[in-house]
Amino acid sequence: MYDNRPEPPPPDQPKVDAARLWAGGVATAVVAALIAVVGDLIARGVLDIPVLAPESRGTWHSASLVPYALGAAAGALVATGLMHVLTLTTPRPTMFFGWIMFLVGVVVGVWPFTTGASLEAKLATAVLDVVIVLAIWSLIDGTARRTTRLPAR
Repeated sequence: MYDNRPEPPPPDQPKVDAARLWAGGVATAVVAALIAVVGDLIARGVLDIPVLAPESRGTWHSASLVPYALGAAAGALVATGLMHVLTLTTPRPTMFFGWIMFLVGVVVGVWPFTTGASLEAKLATAVLDVVIVLAIWSLIDGTARRTTRLPAR
């Protein structure tokens, strides 16, 4: 008789509840997209400040709301995949994830200041981008801690 059940991971490997991790990643994607929408509404609608997005050839223009929100959601899903891989392959995955997300936050916070846009647009874009990164970071980190059992030492 053949047993088609997958073998459990060796005792020294972490056990990840992938379905719950990815469900948390999808929920994080929704939160990130909504932060982008709310931030854009506040910046543009209330403060009359454009939020920037890169265009081809390194130029920048005012971001369209839907692609900006979809980009934030995609970032959350990429972060979920990264956390999943780190959890399965590295020691102290949340530490590495934290450093990666910190550096991503620095990049998205500094990048608008490399443009020729107004200072207000640079600040609005940097703040919104960093808030999105912080939300993704905290939600994915918390989800991973709840959905992963590390081996006993």
